[in-house]
Amino acid sequence: MIGICGIGVVSGYGWGREPLWDGLVSGKPAAALVDGYGPAGAWVALVPDGGDLADGPSRFARAMRAAAREAITDAGHRGWRPGRRVGLLHAVVLGEVDLWRDFHTSRDRNVPVREFLGMMPSTPMSTLMREYGFHGPAMNVSAMCASGNAALITAKAWLDAGVVDDVVLVATDLSATPENVRHFVRLGVAVTDADPLDACRPFQEGSRGFTVGEASVAMVLSNRASSPYLNLLGGAMSHDAHHVTSIDPRLTQVVGCFQDALANAGVGTSAVRYLNAHGPGTQQCDRAEAAVVERLLSPRVGIYSVKPLVAHCQGAASAIEVAATALGCERGLVPAPHTVASGHPQLLDGPTPLTDGITVKSSLGMGGHNSVVVLAPPG
Repeated sequence: MIGICGIGVVSGYGWGREPLWDGLVSGKPAAALVDGYGPAGAWVALVPDGGDLADGPSRFARAMRAAAREAITDAGHRGWRPGRRVGLLHAVVLGEVDLWRDFHTSRDRNVPVREFLGMMPSTPMSTLMREYGFHGPAMNVSAMCASGNAALITAKAWLDAGVVDDVVLVATDLSATPENVRHFVRLGVAVTDADPLDACRPFQEGSRGFTVGEASVAMVLSNRASSPYLNLLGGAMSHDAHHVTSIDPRLTQVVGCFQDALANAGVGTSAVRYLNAHGPGTQQCDRAEAAVVERLLSPRVGIYSVKPLVAHCQGAASAIEVAATALGCERGLVPAPHTVASGHPQLLDGPTPLTDGITVKSSLGMGGHNSVVVLAPPG
């Protein structure tokens, strides 16, 4: 049994998993109105300054190291001891955006070699492996918004195959720069001009899309976990091969991904109790996941999405959403946001007492990346 036995988080709520949990149960979004994103500013859930300057010159490097360090320390407190081969998976789509922007603009590509190496995607991984003396495989995973789920599935494959004894998984995305946010607005999926709870209403009438957010989230996974938050039972990925942004309206691959994930986990549809949905509040994604629930899952399945609260953290999206489920499992609460309009009849309304059962976590990455992982309470 593969357990998630350590969690570390840096998010728009602050540095640490407790600020994340406090923010989720408060029902208040992490996003704030930020200057510098146009004449009126924008609602964005930025990671605040912080961390250890010795971890690197950027928020990205410091957040990645802080989240990983918190997860490893947490796992140790819960009884985990690293094996001989600890692997590292870093889920990332756009890394070190701030440093690369400065490199090509204000620094005119003139930086010391040491700073240039700091921008390489291998560097934060190398420094973390060196800090802890880990010697298992280390690599980046990238599947757009599905990157966190992709890393979980990869971690399980490594553990099942005996390639590693344990895995440290980190998903980092601190790319909510004015330029990037502006282009998501132009795509018609991001909303910056309204309160997040009003703009992002997954599975509810009047939803306009999502608020853009940032996060770095780390987990320790082991099949020797004595006190896990959750057990990872299985998962699956597929690709629509349809369009660079849109979901194939036939939903063949989306539905098939759910079916494959449940088969991989050895779980029947009747055992599923919750869907922690991708739920970005866009019409096509919400329609797709609602259709899956109605075609495949039981009417007793409760649906929720935490994107109105944490925002859409891009490459770290599914990881922070899995962390929300894991913390909720430990604390007996599903951290669903309150509804603000009429919506799907199975949509949870606010924090809800947790009952036993399986949680399915879906993530539909831009470009056709479908992913589903299956999570169970420990025991």
